Amino acid sequence: MIPRALKSDALFWGVLFTSTWLLSTYSFQLYKALDARWIVRFPKSWQLPLENHISEFLDWLVGSAGFYFFSFRDLTRAISAMIEAPYQVLRNLLVEGFTSGVGETAVQVAPALSWIAVIVTIMAVGHYARDWFLSVLVGVCFLYLAVFGQWESAMITLASVLISVPIGVVGGLLLGILAYRVGWFERILRPILDLMQTVPVFAYLVPILILFGFGPVAALVATVIYAMPPMVRITIVALNSVPKEVIEAGRMAGCRNRQMMWKVLVPSAIPTLMVGVNQVIMLTLNMVIIASMIGAGGLGFDVLSSLRRLDIGGGIEAGLGIVAMAIALDRASQAFAKRSMRHPLEGNILQRHPWTGTVFLVIASTLILGQFVPAVQTYPDALTLTTGPFWSNAMEWINVNFFDTFEAIKTVILQWLLIPVKKFFTGIPWAWGIIATALIAWRVGGWKIGLLAGFLMMFIAASGLWSKAMVTIYLCGVSVLIATIIGIPLGIWAAESPRAGRVILGLMDTLQTLPSFVYLIPVVMLFRVGDFSAMIAVILYALAPAVRYAAHGLKEVPPALIEAGLMSGCTRRQLLWRIKLPLATPHLFLGLNQTIMLALSMLVITALVGTRDLGQEVYIALTKANAGQGIVAGLSVAFIAIITDRVINALASGRRERLGI
Repeated sequence: MIPRALKSDALFWGVLFTSTWLLSTYSFQLYKALDARWIVRFPKSWQLPLENHISEFLDWLVGSAGFYFFSFRDLTRAISAMIEAPYQVLRNLLVEGFTSGVGETAVQVAPALSWIAVIVTIMAVGHYARDWFLSVLVGVCFLYLAVFGQWESAMITLASVLISVPIGVVGGLLLGILAYRVGWFERILRPILDLMQTVPVFAYLVPILILFGFGPVAALVATVIYAMPPMVRITIVALNSVPKEVIEAGRMAGCRNRQMMWKVLVPSAIPTLMVGVNQVIMLTLNMVIIASMIGAGGLGFDVLSSLRRLDIGGGIEAGLGIVAMAIALDRASQAFAKRSMRHPLEGNILQRHPWTGTVFLVIASTLILGQFVPAVQTYPDALTLTTGPFWSNAMEWINVNFFDTFEAIKTVILQWLLIPVKKFFTGIPWAWGIIATALIAWRVGGWKIGLLAGFLMMFIAASGLWSKAMVTIYLCGVSVLIATIIGIPLGIWAAESPRAGRVILGLMDTLQTLPSFVYLIPVVMLFRVGDFSAMIAVILYALAPAVRYAAHGLKEVPPALIEAGLMSGCTRRQLLWRIKLPLATPHLFLGLNQTIMLALSMLVITALVGTRDLGQEVYIALTKANAGQGIVAGLSVAFIAIITDRVINALASGRRERLGI
């Protein structure tokens, strides 16, 4: 006998899908028969004039808003000055050197740090964080930047990172502490963080340009907004995870509130907080190309310039430079997270930090020798290598020899997958789409999530972006489906075979550190522009979470349950399908959630290869400097992400309850 609950679920999903398919297929005929255009398109007279209101508000804010004795423009200029001063110092230290005077009368007082001094310094940091292996690894990563001619651009990027990361970490830490202490502030902050993490970056580039102008400061502000939310969330989780025994010990020692926070809670949470620092670093590096659109410069600008010229070799080489820097900073920050648990060394500063004297000696000696031997100060151009021609020739060879194969694959997938799915989603009438989304969310997560989903989808329709949103959902859905079909088996393989796991997870590390724009260059060269190219780029970018969470979920299955299965006579296949995978389902849902989030963020970038979705709407707004249009389209993308997040989290929670974990 089939349980009544299962029959009810099957009936609900069957009726919902059938009705949606019928309305999608015959909505145009229905509109013609009833002469009711509103069936397929939200009436223009009902649309919300949000774009104009947002643009007018920003114009007023910049031009007229004042607070007693200063204007809003004065505030933004003050913020710009506070950020620009340390950024310029770092840029002088790493790239330009220090000068006295202005214009033609300027005289260089001191040169920038030499490439040798920077590499020795980063190696010292690596050794201090862990050991010689890490020291050599980070040294090789920075040496790569010098040898392959990326040094100056890399140092500009490093200066941006060294400013953005501390601001993001300190700001996130303080907001997280406030949210931990004040319950109502946390409730207000959570939806704001959701929006900050789901609104496409392009959507708030225009407001930032209006408020801060074009240049490095605007790029740094955008980077901090993008990179800070994980630090806030991790701070809240870390402080809530401090053992009650530690808190009680602090109270018994007579700690006041401030002492309890800074001498008990924060030190106890440092290992978890360092994970947040790592996330801020990685998101900052992921932002460097987008930030270069508004004046950041550096490696991001090199990748963007190569993309515009379709220079496959230059783009990949600059992208690999970002990867090298990301690997060095990622491994160093992870090592610091583990090192924080060690006992501090005793003695003076040179005894506690034996590398300090070496670093100062190298800086001083290269500063002097660099005046007489230019190769000490700047890496010699004659010794510079390049892989640009290799990548260009490889792509040309692939195009010449496999063009017909790629075209055949592209045609089959377009005809049998992309076009039918696109017709299905774009044919859904807006009214039924809102109702169906609300019903799905209600069935999975309860009436509150259902109401939220219906309201957010109504906002998208009322903004006049329903058709663009459906194209976004179709492209995201197909890409996530394929990424999941590929990713979960790879994750299973990585979990079941340690040797394969090292290779697969290492490849996922590389895919996650490659900037999103880098994927577009080879994809466009191989498949031209269009939905198929966008889908391939999204799959590559969003694949890593599906693999990682599947592998992690299988490894987290309790050994006692695996042992019980073996004692019951389960084969390896039965153990996987009947014990491991069912218990890993919550992790698989979380991996699916993260895959969707990355896919939605990448879809905005794929607007550059000709997609006609919300991403294109955001990008057009950026090119026209239309803040209202960009924010409304960005909010629409964010609302799709929020609905998906709530529904999948509800599925994962329900699965945990059924499994009793």
